[in-house]
Amino acid sequence: MNINDLLKIAIERKASDIHLKVGSSPVIRIDGDLQPMAEMKRLMQEDTIQMAFSMMNARQKQRFKEEYEIDIAYSVPGLGRFRVNVFQQRGAVGLVLRVIPARILTIRELMLPPVLEKICEERRGMVLCTGTTGSGKST
Repeated sequence: MNINDLLKIAIERKASDIHLKVGSSPVIRIDGDLQPMAEMKRLMQEDTIQMAFSMMNARQKQRFKEEYEIDIAYSVPGLGRFRVNVFQQRGAVGLVLRVIPARILTIRELMLPPVLEKICEERRGMVLCTGTTGSGKST
């Protein structure tokens, strides 16, 4: 299976993240819960390398070979955009992909307090959005 087919299935299942690790089936995060895609075969080293390198240009491949980790952006026309972390762990290549939503939700759709809309309209000042990975900072 190629990476685009896997991403299509993950999007159809409304996954926010896709985890690819040698020796395991792909795992997707849906509503905060990690769910193995048990119907998929376990990934071999060749699978993760092929998937990772299929998303990289020559310069990115070289950087990964030198540093053993890289963060890249990847987009599939008609499907979406993804933030990708490729890493080497225990001699094997792994990947974590985060789905980047195509549409930015409004303050009202996010059900945030109205005061935040006023803060966003300020012409000066600084607002810090902090939190752990996956806690909604980008949202």
